[in-house]
Amino acid sequence: MYSIIDAHCHLGNILFRGGGSLIPLKGVRKRPVFDPLAISEIFSYRWSFPDRLFARLFPRITITAQCARNALGTHENLRRSMGDEGISLSVCMPVPPHVTGEDILNVHERDPSVIPFTGVDFTKHYDMAAWFARDVGRGARGLKLHPILQGVSLDSVRTFEAVDAFASHGLPVLFHCGVCSYYHRAERGREVPRYGKACHAARLVREFPNVKFIVGHAGLDDVHDVVDQLAMFPNVWVETSFQGPQVIRGLAGVFGPGKVLFASDWPWGSRSAAIRAVKLACRGDRGLEQRIFCINAASLMNIPLLGDGSKTAAAAMEGNPDPSSRRAV
Repeated sequence: MYSIIDAHCHLGNILFRGGGSLIPLKGVRKRPVFDPLAISEIFSYRWSFPDRLFARLFPRITITAQCARNALGTHENLRRSMGDEGISLSVCMPVPPHVTGEDILNVHERDPSVIPFTGVDFTKHYDMAAWFARDVGRGARGLKLHPILQGVSLDSVRTFEAVDAFASHGLPVLFHCGVCSYYHRAERGREVPRYGKACHAARLVREFPNVKFIVGHAGLDDVHDVVDQLAMFPNVWVETSFQGPQVIRGLAGVFGPGKVLFASDWPWGSRSAAIRAVKLACRGDRGLEQRIFCINAASLMNIPLLGDGSKTAAAAMEGNPDPSSRRAV
């Protein structure tokens, strides 16, 4: 069986057009900048107040640090990180038009440990159903939506059209959730931070009850809004990137242990910190660890489990149903 499936990663520069050209570069290292997020990572996201306060007081420094992380998104660096942290598979997300589904699929065809999602380019008019069918045929395991960077709200007609065109494939749709900024002040016209609010996601999830949705980052700092507005929907999963142990344990109680997926948002987030957060959340419960680290993602994305014959993720989950009781985060 796979050890860890990282359900949300990135390749390329997702902030600017032509960002896929970063993927094949060699020898790329992080430029030296002060990185306030590293403080909360030291504490496995248990103590995130310092970097959040710093982001409010000194947004330019925080954005600069984020951009330095974004610039690490090469295939070589991804593979090195996977080896260092024991990651079996990295589920990599495009953000068209900057990094396209084609960019990710091309890497997948050379490296099967990269699991691709497809995306929708809202700057173009094309046959989305045909495009999605082609990408799924090449190995795409889901659809990624980023309302802030793509400038299209999750409850817009255009998003509804895209999800409707993808729905027949029975694969999950992962959307960014949580209000945040990616650009310096002079470039803020490239993003719409308010589109990260959970209320937009709730309208999308309600419109498509037969589509399985993954809430990116479990809403970041807006995790309580995610619980309040999305936990009642049976077609919603959450992933753990940037969340601390207490929140992760709460998410498993609210959504159910079969609805929580491990993710780091590499290279934006630290894989080692994200792994420690899940282990601390599970408190030695190996069954829960296995679900969050591997089985849930494999089942949701139709990824066969290795090392146990023909056993599927769904079969691995039998006999260990989700609890009916739900607790607050």
